[in-house]
Amino acid sequence: MNNITLKQLRYFEALAAEAHFGRAADACAISQPALSVQIKELEQSLGVALFERGPRQVRLTAFGEEFGARARDILRAVDGLGDLARATQCGLVGRLRIGVIPTIAPYLLPTLISDLATRHPDLDVHVRETVTARLVDELHAGKIDTAIVALPIADAALTETALFTEDLVLVRPAADAALPTPDQAALRDMRLLLLEEGHCFRDHALSFCNIGGGRPRDGLDGTSLSTLVQMVGAGIGVTLIPDMAVEIETKSAPVGIARFAEPQPTRTVGMVWRNSNPLANQLTELAAIVQTCAGH
Repeated sequence: MNNITLKQLRYFEALAAEAHFGRAADACAISQPALSVQIKELEQSLGVALFERGPRQVRLTAFGEEFGARARDILRAVDGLGDLARATQCGLVGRLRIGVIPTIAPYLLPTLISDLATRHPDLDVHVRETVTARLVDELHAGKIDTAIVALPIADAALTETALFTEDLVLVRPAADAALPTPDQAALRDMRLLLLEEGHCFRDHALSFCNIGGGRPRDGLDGTSLSTLVQMVGAGIGVTLIPDMAVEIETKSAPVGIARFAEPQPTRTVGMVWRNSNPLANQLTELAAIVQTCAGH
C-alpha cells in the first residue's frame, strides 16, 4: 500500500461531510477533478472503496465509515501538534479558527477582524458562521478552536468565558412607535416573528414571552434577523433583536424600537473552547479583545 497523505485525509473528510464532490472541492479550495483524483488514489492505495457514487451525491461505504472515524482521530492529533507549538509562542500568531453564531457575526466580526489584523498581523483568522449546535459539534471534532455564542452551553468538556450581557429589544412597525410597550402577556397575543428552529435566539425570545417550543400563533420563521426586521417594516408582525443588531438592521426598514420594562430580556455572549485546547492562554487574550470590540 502506498503512503496515505494528510492532504488526502483532509479531502476525504471534506467529501464525507459534504456528500458532494463539487461542494467538497469548494470547501478545500481546489478543482473538482483534482479532488476526484486524490480520492481515487486514496481508494486505490487502500484497495477498498470509501464512497458509493450516485448521480447527485456520494455516501460512505461501511468501510468508509470506519475509516472516517480513524481519519478524524489522526487529523485532530496533527492539528493538536500545531496548537501545541503555537501555545509555546507569545501572543496570537498562526492559524485561528473562530466559530460565530449568525445573530452575532454580522455585528461583531467587521470590527473584530479589523482589530485583530491591526494588533496581530501574523494571525491567520478563519471564520465559520453557523448555529450553536453545529459549532459545539465542530469544537468537539477539532474543526474550530473557539466559538462566540450565547451562553450557557453547559458542556463539561468545554470552557465557557462570559464576555458581556446585552438587552433584547422589541421591533415593531413605525406606525406603532407611540403605543405603550407591550408586556410579556400582550406579546403572546401578537404575531411574533422568529428565527427558524436551531437558532438559540429563537429560544431566548420564546422564553421571554413564556411561550413553549411550539409556534406562537401564525408567524414567520426567518433565516436572519434582517429578514425579520424587513417583514416587521412591511407590517406583518413584531420581533425581538439583540441590542448589537439595532443600528444595522433598522437603517433600511420603517420600524420603531421599544425597550421593555425591568427586568428586561437579555442574553449573555461568551466564548467557548475545549478544556484540552493548549491555546487556552491565547484564547483568553482573544476574549479580552472581543469584549473591547463589542464596546464592553
